[in-house]
Amino acid sequence: MDVLIKIKDREGVIHELQAPTDMAMNIMELCKAYELPVEGTCGGMAMCASCQCYVLNDVALPEMGDEEEAMLSEAFYVKSNSRLGCQIPITEDLEGLELELAPEY
Repeated sequence: MDVLIKIKDREGVIHELQAPTDMAMNIMELCKAYELPVEGTCGGMAMCASCQCYVLNDVALPEMGDEEEAMLSEAFYVKSNSRLGCQIPITEDLEGLELELAPEY
């Protein structure tokens, strides 16, 4: 089953992406699959913040882990709604999620 996720890129363009829930992907990998400008330098280990995004609507996300929290405490352009895309697995619960990519460093 796929879920619909909307992602606003750094130019303000909104992309409506079909995200598969059966491939163990995360938001960072989804962005890369659709060729959105997300680095993912650390390969999804919550060590670089190059996949930082802002959550724009009220969709239940998994709790933020210690590694993600620590990385965001050191990252640039962090807001109260910041998350690392690599730490958000794609599940059916994400249907309708709206995100915005954080600025590049």
